[in-house]
Amino acid sequence: MKFKILALLLTAAFAVQVKASRDPELAVDAKAAVLMEAVSGKTIYDQNGGDRLAPASITKIMTILLIYDALESGKIGDDDVVTVSEHAASMGGSQIFLEPGEKQKVRDLLKSVCIASANDASVAMAEFIAGSELSFVGMMNEKANALGMFNTNFENACGLDSDNHYSSAYDVALMSRELITKHPQVAEFATTWQDAIIHETARGSQEFGLTNTNKLVKTYSGITGLKTGSTSKALYCLSGTAQRDGLNLVAVVLGAPEAKKRFSETARMLDFGFANYSIVNGDEVGTIKGKVKVFKGEEDYVDVQVKDKVAVLADKGAKTELESKIELLDGVSAPFKAGTKAGEITYYYNGQQAGKSDLITAQSIEKAGLTRMLKKIFQKWSE
Repeated sequence: MKFKILALLLTAAFAVQVKASRDPELAVDAKAAVLMEAVSGKTIYDQNGGDRLAPASITKIMTILLIYDALESGKIGDDDVVTVSEHAASMGGSQIFLEPGEKQKVRDLLKSVCIASANDASVAMAEFIAGSELSFVGMMNEKANALGMFNTNFENACGLDSDNHYSSAYDVALMSRELITKHPQVAEFATTWQDAIIHETARGSQEFGLTNTNKLVKTYSGITGLKTGSTSKALYCLSGTAQRDGLNLVAVVLGAPEAKKRFSETARMLDFGFANYSIVNGDEVGTIKGKVKVFKGEEDYVDVQVKDKVAVLADKGAKTELESKIELLDGVSAPFKAGTKAGEITYYYNGQQAGKSDLITAQSIEKAGLTRMLKKIFQKWSE
């Protein structure tokens, strides 16, 4: 079936090709650093971004991502009860001091991972989702590969130092981007400064306080998260995310020489991004862009809508005019479900392709019954 081409001039999203730089004024006091715009995925700044380094508890970004994926799919629920294993309780390091046999709800364990970077809670959730930490680590590496994190290998769910456990600043930015764009609700916990859980053990009920390990939660305007990490091998690490005026940034610092540096350097990178760049959005997901004919359906036409939002990075003050071209199918045969591809919209800036999205059917339409088909035949005959 051939496409029908409709050329339209629109004011919408555009792309300026922004190259990752090593601006000497931005040089970060750390082993590696990356600044990325989260929606478009454009890298603004790269300092040794592909170097394989120990990620410490930044590892938990992947653990948190897989927890939210499991919640979204219905595999687990917020109120599901997790029984803590001997293995999970033995993690040490940053923890909430879970005891073997203790029962906690998924929501409270997730909160403990996001706010307090709890190793024991991370492993308890890994075992609950996958049956064992080892199986969960397999899921982590599979997801990493799917995201293009080719300088990453996980060996545990919490980030404790291990010989073959590594990631890169760029890969951390990729998984941070996936988490905050796919599951923006993570900001509820990632920006909470203090909270608490209740331990219910043989010794009775006891409250345990949680304090966020990310100090930018208290000091940086627009902060949305995300995760700290530190070990003797990794030094001091941070993936900091923030949003202002629609610009959504991820700043990753790996191997800062001291704790305060990871916060100051991350803030400096975010400041640089907000000062120099802006984001221009295309049509919102669900925007109706026309109709296509329906063959042998209960309806004659169906609305088509934008499937994916196109958001692209530009220098501040840059031109925002865009040409776009819509290509629609001649028609779609019933029956079909809402979300069936019926065309594409492609955006251009200065003659260069800036991004594209499928156009999909906004409704499901059933195949026409005999009465409907006879009526349509009669109408066409009588014209």
